[in-house]
Amino acid sequence: MPRDMFGDVVDPSIKLGSQKWYTVPLSILAHVALFAAVIIIPLMATDVLPTPPSMMAFVGAPPPPPPPPPPPPAAAAPTPKAPTPVANPNAAPIEAPKAIVPETPSVGVSEGVPGGVEGGVPGGVMGGVVGGLPEAPPPPPPPPQAPVRVGGAIKQPTKLKNVPPVYPPIAQSARVQGVVIIEATIGADGKVKDAKVLRSIPLLDQAALDAVKQWVFTPTLLNNVPVPVIMTVTVNFTLQ
Repeated sequence: MPRDMFGDVVDPSIKLGSQKWYTVPLSILAHVALFAAVIIIPLMATDVLPTPPSMMAFVGAPPPPPPPPPPPPAAAAPTPKAPTPVANPNAAPIEAPKAIVPETPSVGVSEGVPGGVEGGVPGGVMGGVVGGLPEAPPPPPPPPQAPVRVGGAIKQPTKLKNVPPVYPPIAQSARVQGVVIIEATIGADGKVKDAKVLRSIPLLDQAALDAVKQWVFTPTLLNNVPVPVIMTVTVNFTLQ
């Protein structure tokens, strides 16, 4: 029984190395022949290789077309004709006239011009203005000279008329007194044209301005010409 169970192990029926000795070399030769048939034989068959196309890269390009012919020359501009001289009617004739035509008498100066004005001037212009041209308007007066300030060559004018200020009752009641300084503009005729307060006392300013505007001074001369001037005057208010 044990021999039956392990018979294949003890006495195997398949023997290793039972192949023939020439099997391996024969297999190698078969493989070499197969590779030769697949690779070497196609390389040797040169007549079966495809023919490459002919090279066209070196073929010369066709010559360019000839340039177009030049345009025809432009027609010359026609030469302008010389203007025909116009005969002067006042020129002397070259040939003698066939007949002498009597001249029409022109209107004399003494006879006047048609449409003229009665009492006109002989030789006047037709369509003139009655009484002649109007006279040119007189030139505009020169602009007034700006006032100059007193000082240096400009001497202070002398007061000709003095008007004392009226003391305001409210200032007297408040016992207000002092000096009001005013800048006065004196015209070329010596009269005060304008006045403004430089140093103020509120209760006395208007009384000082009213008095100064009534003062009159001598005209101030500059190059022997009266000119307006600006000067400073003072008005003193003192309680009695």
